[in-house]
Amino acid sequence: MSAVILSVKDLTVSFDGFKAVSNLDLDVEEDELRVVIGPNGAGKTTLLDMICGKTKPTSGSIRFKDLELTKLNEYNIVRAGVGRKFQTPSTYEDLVVFENLQISYPDARGVVGSLFYRRDAKVVEKINEVAQRIYLRDHLHTKAGRLSHGQKQWLEIGMLLMQDPKLLLLDEPVAGMTDEETARTAELFLTLKGKHSLMVVEHDMSFIRTISEIVTVLCDGAVLAQGTLDEVQADERVIEVYLGR
Repeated sequence: MSAVILSVKDLTVSFDGFKAVSNLDLDVEEDELRVVIGPNGAGKTTLLDMICGKTKPTSGSIRFKDLELTKLNEYNIVRAGVGRKFQTPSTYEDLVVFENLQISYPDARGVVGSLFYRRDAKVVEKINEVAQRIYLRDHLHTKAGRLSHGQKQWLEIGMLLMQDPKLLLLDEPVAGMTDEETARTAELFLTLKGKHSLMVVEHDMSFIRTISEIVTVLCDGAVLAQGTLDEVQADERVIEVYLGR
């Protein structure tokens, strides 16, 4: 049995008296690909926000390996090995793919630092490796602003991979993608599983079926059900609040 890399215990966050997440417990193992689903307002994005430090919980614990993440800021959570991709792609539109990836290399020190950063063979090799993995090897000199929506999503995932995170948090990564881009993203995620731990928030059931082993269903800020996709789809509670008949 694999070791637990992420352990969420009794996690709660309130906004003006409303509990967006309530006493939530969740464990993710090393190299696991976990999918999180649920109706709008279930607390899925808020959970990711708390794991990456964007939102501080009211109470509870988030342990990543041996670190208590609730005590760290966003920058130090990234340095610890947690990467977060938001729903909307966030890339440097006026820079080419190569430069976007270079900026994300840990020693490049951001946009300004990368302008003066020496591109040694190790960095170039890493950029080429990541670009190949995210299907952008032939677009290294294309400005990010000229990429399709799906390609921008891949580029942002690549920017995370440049940092070699141990845990990837991915919020609706295939939203707005074509069917072909969605299929290729599923292939990408399956190649990442085993090298990284992934937590994927998604609604696309066909995509989820392709990539998932364990699916966690959230509702009203707590875990409603957990199991294989077939198991949660057959759960009457999940049918009632999320899937319908």
